Amino acid sequence: MKLWEVIVIAVGLSMDAFAVSICKGLASGKATGRQALSAAVWFGGFQALMPAIGYLLGMAFKDYITAVDHWIAFILLGWIGINMIREAFGDEPAVPDFSWKAMMPLAVATSIDALATGVMFSFLNVRLLPTVASIGIITGLLSFTGVKAGALLGSRFQKGSQILGGTVLILMGIKILLEHLGIL
Repeated sequence: MKLWEVIVIAVGLSMDAFAVSICKGLASGKATGRQALSAAVWFGGFQALMPAIGYLLGMAFKDYITAVDHWIAFILLGWIGINMIREAFGDEPAVPDFSWKAMMPLAVATSIDALATGVMFSFLNVRLLPTVASIGIITGLLSFTGVKAGALLGSRFQKGSQILGGTVLILMGIKILLEHLGIL
């Protein structure tokens, strides 16, 4: 696989994490560099880990993984999105949550497609380590940028941006589900 192909795949895989990072930044209103780095590490790490796992699993479990991956992403993104919208209508100000309890489900939900991509890598002539490292680094950079960009906008429109961010997460979950069911 050529470098430009790896970059295109990495950017494509990172778009969900980038969108979620923007939502995290929107909800925070004022994200710190540490929070942006947290998103970069979580999302970049999982985007690198999942294709490596998929590569190792290979064809043996491909049918099982692809049979449920869209449901997992749909449920996680929908649940997180609904909670974001609910919090926007609450009395207490939103506290941006970059804890492992908040980040792990997001990292898993946004990297499930990378697991299936890793299964595909097992059939191609792919050098695993440089490929997954590239995916992780590109996702990390885009996630860091997404949190900071979202925070820039979110500080002006925090409640509305929380509702928008939650809605985007729900719509992403629905889109993933509908694509995998063959409706879109």
